[in-house]
Amino acid sequence: MSGYQGKKNIPKITSDRLLIKGAKIVNDDQSFLADIYMEDGVIKQIGDNLIVPGGVKIIEAQGRMVMPGGIDVHTRFQMPDRGMVAADDFYQGTRAALAGGTTMIIDHVVPEPGVSLVAAFRQWREWADSKSCCDYSLHVDITEWNSGTQEEMETLVKDHGVNSFLVYLAYKDVFQLSDSQIYEVFSVIRDLGAVAQVHAENGDIVAEEQKRILELGITGPEGHVLSRPEEVEAEAVNRSVTIANQTNCPLYITKVMSKSAADVIALARKKGAVVYGEPISASLGTDGTHYWSKNWAKAAAFVTSPPLSPDPTTPDYLNSLLSCGDLQVTGSAHCTFHTSQRAVGKDNFTMIPEGTNGTEERMPLVWDKCVVTGKMDENQFVAVTSTNAAKIFNLYPRKGRIAVGSDADLVLWDPDLTKILSAKSHNLAVEYNIFEGTEVRGGPLVVISQGKIVLEEGSLHTTEGCGRYISRKPFSDHVYKRIKARSRLTELRGVPRGQYDGPVCEVTVSPKMMSTVSLVKTSPAKQQQQQQQQQQQFPHQPVRNLHQSGFSLSGAQIDDNVPRRTTQRIVAPPGGKANITSLG
Repeated sequence: MSGYQGKKNIPKITSDRLLIKGAKIVNDDQSFLADIYMEDGVIKQIGDNLIVPGGVKIIEAQGRMVMPGGIDVHTRFQMPDRGMVAADDFYQGTRAALAGGTTMIIDHVVPEPGVSLVAAFRQWREWADSKSCCDYSLHVDITEWNSGTQEEMETLVKDHGVNSFLVYLAYKDVFQLSDSQIYEVFSVIRDLGAVAQVHAENGDIVAEEQKRILELGITGPEGHVLSRPEEVEAEAVNRSVTIANQTNCPLYITKVMSKSAADVIALARKKGAVVYGEPISASLGTDGTHYWSKNWAKAAAFVTSPPLSPDPTTPDYLNSLLSCGDLQVTGSAHCTFHTSQRAVGKDNFTMIPEGTNGTEERMPLVWDKCVVTGKMDENQFVAVTSTNAAKIFNLYPRKGRIAVGSDADLVLWDPDLTKILSAKSHNLAVEYNIFEGTEVRGGPLVVISQGKIVLEEGSLHTTEGCGRYISRKPFSDHVYKRIKARSRLTELRGVPRGQYDGPVCEVTVSPKMMSTVSLVKTSPAKQQQQQQQQQQQFPHQPVRNLHQSGFSLSGAQIDDNVPRRTTQRIVAPPGGKANITSLG
């Protein structure tokens, strides 16, 4: 008899019916004073002097801010890595998210090579459905491109509510796709009405740099950032923008970690590109100087890709770009590993499992770095922590807004609350917190998820497995209105002209020699073998060794046996007569 109390059928006082009185409602576009009544997980009424049923739990806001629950657009809970699993699973991760004011997460499905996208998606659904404490959705990463991938993407969009796919420009020989493959993927994503996400780093350069740094004897976590200078991130962002422009596909850059990468996004947006940038808790709240810590475990805790910038002024710069609209959303890229798991790479930094914490700290950090400093107001704060994400991924106005009919995911925010971030007090399974000792001003007093109070007076009341999978439809208006307008403008048309009927020169096509730089992945030994075979096939074509000098100090020259040509007078050199140097 859970719904009744005694014989008079009086509703029992439960968290299913809630009334917030005296709230300062903060949306991304306005703030106003009103009461909010919620029932069955949905906002039913907003206004003054609301008529509500009896037996309702009342929260007195006393003029404090009530804002939409945060949406963490980038998590990697329970992430598998070489037989290990990330320390924070969907229960621990979503519980920590709720503690920080986040009421929805979007996690990344990462199919192992050879595993279908749909099978991997179902595996992630199974994990999250059984453990998640808050609503969630899923991005799907494209880890290889073959004939069946396109059909699977169509299935995920049409039948499983996925509207975002991520491609990797990094992780050579594992996840990295070529530019031509990315062009194809972007074209498919555009036709499906989804959003193309990119992990932006130049994987080829990173692979070469890793070899070089290891050969120098640098094996610690500092090698990670040394092998990934920020220009390889900026170059990959620029390349992604170029491919997205050519395919007229909306682009979303995950994990914006450096000034240069952020500048590329800002410039592309100024030129009109449909591109969004996602800085994360780590890049907004700390820097990469910690990679040089004498404590290996501490330094290793900061390893993530792209890496945190060693430039200590980077967080402030990224917070400024977030505040002025050049960057639009904030994620956490929360993917934590125990020190014992990271120690797999104790002798080789390329083996350290990657990822940092940030889902619990994200909203307090952004408030402290942006609102307290006067870079943004509370409405912009709601936009970058919740509403913009809801609009981009087609969750709005169900999520990201306080309005009648929207989900009852709310945060009663206290701007005066101060807290020192620490591994001793965080709601995570890991030993290290990359924000250790950072004091933040502003935080959640009460968190409501699905119309139920999950955080009150510092205590969490979470239910494992209560999180719902939120399906997302394609062709988000916020994104695709511009894409559709562009497609009408950029239709290519040939020039109407008469057919050419003049003389046509005959040409002979000689057999084309293979480039010494093979396009396929081959070892130097195989390349040498190919060159020898080519020389046998085409003996009439001389091959010059460019490493062998034609000049010798001994007096005898390598070309002494070649008959000398008689001197010829140049009548009209290639640059014209003005190019003849007068000697007399």
